Amino acid sequence: MATIEEKTSCITLINVFTVESAKQQQLVDLLIKATETTMRRLPGFIAANIHRSVWTALAFANYAQWRRVEDHQKMLKNPEVIPHMQQAAALATSIDPKLYEVVEVCDAENAQHT
Repeated sequence: MATIEEKTSCITLINVFTVESAKQQQLVDLLIKATETTMRRLPGFIAANIHRSVWTALAFANYAQWRRVEDHQKMLKNPEVIPHMQQAAALATSIDPKLYEVVEVCDAENAQHT
């Protein structure tokens, strides 16, 4: 399960996919299958969450957490992962992956009121 906390050593991949409407469900199914059959078994994998844009039906985001940058880099070279990435690239019109670290977490429950 994804947990968003500051000052942890895990890294976050936010990968935004743009896809034609006719290929949307194929891409979602592929991302789910790749996560269930491959990603979740890899060292350093923590969680993945697939999000559909509420503003445009053409965008999806994969929010995934890995223990370390090195775990994510090894995943990219894994022979079991490469076919999934190639299939996603064939379905999507663009893919924009970025790695992040959590700097601050603000929520209603822990809000500071002055």
